[in-house]
Amino acid sequence: MTFPDRYHSDVLAAGWQRAGRKSSRDVHLELDLVVEEPTSGFCGAVVGWESGLVVLEDRHAKRRSFPVGPGFLLDGEPVALRIPARRGSAAVPAHTASGSRRGAPEPAKVALPSRIYVEGRHDAELVEKVWGDDLRHVGIVVEFLGGIDDLVAVVEEFRPEPGRRLGVLVDHLVPGSKESRIADQVARGGYGDHVMIAGHRFIDVWNAVLPATVGLKAWPEVPRDVDFKKGTLAALGQPHKDQADIARGWQAILARVGSWRDLDPRFNTEVERLIDFVTQDHLDTGS
Repeated sequence: MTFPDRYHSDVLAAGWQRAGRKSSRDVHLELDLVVEEPTSGFCGAVVGWESGLVVLEDRHAKRRSFPVGPGFLLDGEPVALRIPARRGSAAVPAHTASGSRRGAPEPAKVALPSRIYVEGRHDAELVEKVWGDDLRHVGIVVEFLGGIDDLVAVVEEFRPEPGRRLGVLVDHLVPGSKESRIADQVARGGYGDHVMIAGHRFIDVWNAVLPATVGLKAWPEVPRDVDFKKGTLAALGQPHKDQADIARGWQAILARVGSWRDLDPRFNTEVERLIDFVTQDHLDTGS
């Protein structure tokens, strides 16, 4: 599933990759195989695959991830990329989805007392998909709040202190917004350097995904008096009646995210700031 552009009748219709194209042949993935993803025009060599995604690297060392399957060109001919049968361990990219260099496998760790809180489930799923490997490496847990209206009380209950830091990722953290007023209240709570509230300018984390990642020129504008998620799906011609429709719409968006390159750079910066912040005491003590 994908989002071509909003002028099509069904932006999530199956089979858009194959429309008007010759039948493709199956090709098993192998390292250094050079293929093109024609929708984006990205051409690169296969450097790894996992979780149903293939990672390509172009001649400028830029990497992008795409779903394994049809919709690729090999020597100008349409092909469907297939994961080869397992022979020992599967190929693993040299970098995590966040761009960090992947190290050797590690045993499970006890989570640090510090935490990162995000507003909702979709925020948590997006952070996990891109930064999950990094967070497990440093032992940081991400939890979702279900909104930040009660953030002052939530922070007070958490009891931030040295070695027990709290980072909070907030939607729509812009001057004059409700979110900024709540953030100011927390900042006046006397927690010193043990709490950081970071945020992005988007009404919802959906828009932190670059429009081109899901095949759009721009995200649709949703009136303030309309539920953002339902309004977005309605503008894209997708089912939007209930929570099940919203969940399916989000999963379609999330499936197109392969790495940090598919997200707004400012969103990436705020998440990285929070990870650095909540791990600072751990790094300082070397524990």
